[in-house]
Amino acid sequence: MKITDILKPVSIKLNVAPPKSKVEAINILADLMEKGGNLNNKEEYVKAVIAREESGSTGLGDGIATPHAKSSAVREAGLAAMVVPEGMDFEALDGNPSRLFFMIAAPDSASDLHVQLLSKLAMMVMDPDFKEALINAKTVDEFLKLINEKEEGKTSEEEDSSTTEETPAAAPSQETKTQDGYEILAVTACPTGIAHTYMAAESLEQHAKRKNISIKVETNGAGGRKNVLTDEEIANAKCIIVAADKNVPMSRFNGKHVIITKVANGINKADELLDKAMAQDAPIYHHSGDDGDSSSSSTENESIGRQIYKHLMNGVSHMLPFVVGGGILIAIAFLVDVYDPANPSNFGSNTPLAAFFKNVGGVSFGFMLPVLAGFIGMSIADRPGLVAGFVGGAMANTGGSGFLGALIAGFAAGYIIIGLRKVLSVLPASLDGIKNILLYPLLGVFLMGVAITFIINPPVSAINTWLVETLKGMDPSSRILIGAVVGGMMSIDMGGPFNKAAYVTGTALLADGEFGVMASVMAGGMVPPIAIALCTTFFGNRFTEAERKSGPTNYIMGLSFITEGAIPFAAADPARVIPSCVIGSAITGALSMAFECTLRAPHGGIFVVPTIGNPLMYLVAIAVGAVVSMLLLAILKKPLKNK
Repeated sequence: MKITDILKPVSIKLNVAPPKSKVEAINILADLMEKGGNLNNKEEYVKAVIAREESGSTGLGDGIATPHAKSSAVREAGLAAMVVPEGMDFEALDGNPSRLFFMIAAPDSASDLHVQLLSKLAMMVMDPDFKEALINAKTVDEFLKLINEKEEGKTSEEEDSSTTEETPAAAPSQETKTQDGYEILAVTACPTGIAHTYMAAESLEQHAKRKNISIKVETNGAGGRKNVLTDEEIANAKCIIVAADKNVPMSRFNGKHVIITKVANGINKADELLDKAMAQDAPIYHHSGDDGDSSSSSTENESIGRQIYKHLMNGVSHMLPFVVGGGILIAIAFLVDVYDPANPSNFGSNTPLAAFFKNVGGVSFGFMLPVLAGFIGMSIADRPGLVAGFVGGAMANTGGSGFLGALIAGFAAGYIIIGLRKVLSVLPASLDGIKNILLYPLLGVFLMGVAITFIINPPVSAINTWLVETLKGMDPSSRILIGAVVGGMMSIDMGGPFNKAAYVTGTALLADGEFGVMASVMAGGMVPPIAIALCTTFFGNRFTEAERKSGPTNYIMGLSFITEGAIPFAAADPARVIPSCVIGSAITGALSMAFECTLRAPHGGIFVVPTIGNPLMYLVAIAVGAVVSMLLLAILKKPLKNK
């Protein structure tokens, strides 16, 4: 199969007038893709492409953009091409306009063959002469002919140098290999594994060839690891470049000079990386794991605070599905139950259906603290930290220290394992095999048990009990202040540390039976996107055409408690958007507390309103805050001159 077999003439559009926004460009390309019969749901595919853009722009620089996604909305792998001779702002990594667009669509079940074809195209456009020829093509037939000739020219070379273990995207010219192996080795990887992975590999190889540097690049793409680096090659290399936006196996590089960076830098900063690698101006990598399968992603120059935040978010992200699923099921139990005045304490389980929901939800909820602590420990110390963390979280749950205890236990578990590694490093190498299966689990669980029982649980349990009782016993005015604080925090950075701190506080108190704070947190988080949507609807002359078109999607995001929907607007005008949203969210959080609203599910937005205590006034609180934010934003933002 050739590239021209999946790039159809109906999916190519030349001489396109510059689209007014990135979203418009994506929609044009998606229309072309749909004409080629590659999609079974264009809207879902567009959502997947936009979601991919949010994780990092596919405007690769040098005039090239490759928006792409793997999705169940794709019927079969395909390509769409668009040429914008004047260029447009696609948020390219080098800040320059993008002129040549290739949209890549891959089904969830994309085969290795499809991945190789798509990655081959990504490599081909790295050739500047070929890129310019495509941009200047007069007809679709000429455009396809250029691709066909380029592909046939590469194929003959690849058949001489590739093996069944290597994709065309990853096989370097064997002429550059020295007698002792390769001077530089590299690994490229991106989350999707379709374009960036192979473009970074091609860029590094091309720049190395110009510098007469021998290099081999391992690609970790959608088709798996290809052109895998051997132990002998690693031993003989001067330096290894890891250009990756996802975890790759790192233990094999222990003791070598290693440069860890983003995959985008492999594309746009290849010369700089190669010069640094040849000068061996990179730190020696010391692997902290013993399991042989540990991984590392880009962590260059991270502060201690950033590392702690990442460990915490690793635990929280794994915990949330248990909390959301369990919390909503428990809330449904209260919704479908029949209140029995004679047995008020049994409310939620008076009927068989309610008892079923409460039991299943309770089991899911019970995993909350072990999972939190376990995955914090794993983030710090790899898999050995998972066991000690799980045990610590479970003992925090039964010992009364709750969420705060599990949080401390997770970090303690990770650092207990790191300490054990140092202590056990004096053992003979012959005992390395039993460390992970015996010594770390045994000693880690034992030490975790000692720490949680005698050090963590007693004081934290007392603090936790005091905190919950204090909140429950507060006079209304104090609770209103707390609601205002946590509600406002949800809008300060809309998904960042302040937002997460408020959310974690709400879920922590939720686990201990305090439901008012969680209600204020969710209500405050719903306000920013709703306010943005309202403002673009009723005060559209304050926004660009692209903003007015994207604004209404924030109705759905806000009602679904997806605060991040407001981020593009906040990023474009932070001085006006953020203060407006913070004030509205704070008012909403305060009103939620004043109306004594409660929330037993930590997510769900409008969809869990029937399970909320005092639901009507809860909606009133959200509406008031959103309207206040809308009016403030309308006052602060002046009408655009051309509107």
